[in-house]
Amino acid sequence: MPKKTVQSFSVEWLQILDENGNCDEALRPSLSNDEIKKLYEWMLLARIFDEKAFKLQREGRLGTYASILGQEAAQVGSALALRPDDWMFPAFREPGASIVRGLPMCMVLQYWAGDERGSLIPEELNDFPITIPVGTQIPIAVGAAWAAKLKGDKIAVMAYMGDGATSKGDFHEGLNFAGVFAVPVVFVCQNNQWAISVPLKRQTAAKTLAQKAIAYGFSGIQVDGNDPFAVYKATHEALDQARDGQGPTLIECVTYRLGDHTTADDASRYRSRDEVEQWRKKDPIERLKKYMEKEGLWNKSYDQGVCSEAKEKVEQAVHEQENFPPPDPRDIFRFTFHELTAELKEQSENFFNANGKRNIRD
Repeated sequence: MPKKTVQSFSVEWLQILDENGNCDEALRPSLSNDEIKKLYEWMLLARIFDEKAFKLQREGRLGTYASILGQEAAQVGSALALRPDDWMFPAFREPGASIVRGLPMCMVLQYWAGDERGSLIPEELNDFPITIPVGTQIPIAVGAAWAAKLKGDKIAVMAYMGDGATSKGDFHEGLNFAGVFAVPVVFVCQNNQWAISVPLKRQTAAKTLAQKAIAYGFSGIQVDGNDPFAVYKATHEALDQARDGQGPTLIECVTYRLGDHTTADDASRYRSRDEVEQWRKKDPIERLKKYMEKEGLWNKSYDQGVCSEAKEKVEQAVHEQENFPPPDPRDIFRFTFHELTAELKEQSENFFNANGKRNIRD
């Protein structure tokens, strides 16, 4: 019998800031005091936006909405590591990252209100719109990264996903292609422990999601997704490696979805209150606040000012979204094909008059 060769591997775990605000200064990324404050302010803005969006849905002013409560560090910490000329591909639970990148909050609200104009990303912003189908953004992001490599553009591409996406074929095909062609892409997986009602243990027998990268020939790292310093540091280094031609990285941000999967879900039917409360103690905003207070960067007056400013910005975004002119009904026909088919053109002409007004028929 031939001897079997067993290859061992390990996955790095990174935590810099614990839940009590204690920081390993030797590992802390080189962020200035102002940058640390900005990190906190972005996370607080993301949470206040999320709270408002949830309330709007409950009032019937938004459609189904996917909360980011508890995942602010995974989004803000990673998005802040991107450069303006990098590309970002979100899934559907990344408004925190989109806001950091510069997408107007009113557009995020437009999307969740059912107005597709919320997907019309500003020309100067290198981001793709929200992706609802699970995992489909992954191979597209890999394609964009491959194009950048072929063109010689020294940029990186970042694709977000949830843990549920790692059970989809798009994930494996995308990572395989990325590894084979060594494209400049960073995969950020927000492992919030639940893919709707399916727990992580029912999705994979692997001890980590990060180790899945090894099968495709590149590195994976597991970070405390509620630690903004660890998320930022891991993402910043992975993006630098990608731009330098060193290939992809998979970052598993271990975090938790404190809310329901969406406003159409009731998570209490499949997980315990104790589990949620244990994770609530790991709140990313609270731990950064504790650190900043120890360093003299946070006090109540500062926090009140930040909260007040964030609430004003969110309310202004709501006002803009709810007072946006209604869409042109002709858009129903305009954006399916580059040129209207004869049948659609006839339907459009029958439905609208020459001035674009709807024809009134008996």
